[in-house]
Amino acid sequence: MKNKASINNIISIMKLLTWIVFIGLCIKTGSLIVSFIVSLTESRIAAKDLYMGLDLSQLLEHSPSQYVTLMLLLIFCWAAKAFLFFIAIKIFLKINLDHPFSDRMATLIINISFVSLVIGILAIVASAYSDELIREGLMLPTLQPYLAGGAEFLFLAGILFIISLVFKKGIQIQTENDLTV
Repeated sequence: MKNKASINNIISIMKLLTWIVFIGLCIKTGSLIVSFIVSLTESRIAAKDLYMGLDLSQLLEHSPSQYVTLMLLLIFCWAAKAFLFFIAIKIFLKINLDHPFSDRMATLIINISFVSLVIGILAIVASAYSDELIREGLMLPTLQPYLAGGAEFLFLAGILFIISLVFKKGIQIQTENDLTV
């Protein structure tokens, strides 16, 4: 009984931490969107500090179309990260330790795998795009922290896909056990 209570406490703590990260990612994504729009419509000076020191003003001056492309890649990547944590919140809300294997949980895990794959691809594409811009002679020193983690998210997608296959097998076994009892 004590073990179940401690597991529920851990799940509650993880749920709280997931909410905090989700809100932080939403704020970061929203700030990037707002500052991006302001930099295009109101003042190009806004490109000097898009979010927490991100300076893409040189890129905006060099080529507005390349600036828009890179910013859209960044925004979609961070929005996908926020969506990933939204799905994680759904998992914590739907988890049932008495019958952990359900179609809903398997679907959520598959969704996290797919979103992780998208994040990995977006991060790698954005990183390759920024590398090409740097080869053209642009200085983008504050950009790297915003592009990190592409390979890690691809790896996460693979792991979660395998876990979803295990979950599907668990659903089959659980269903068979429910039928035999």
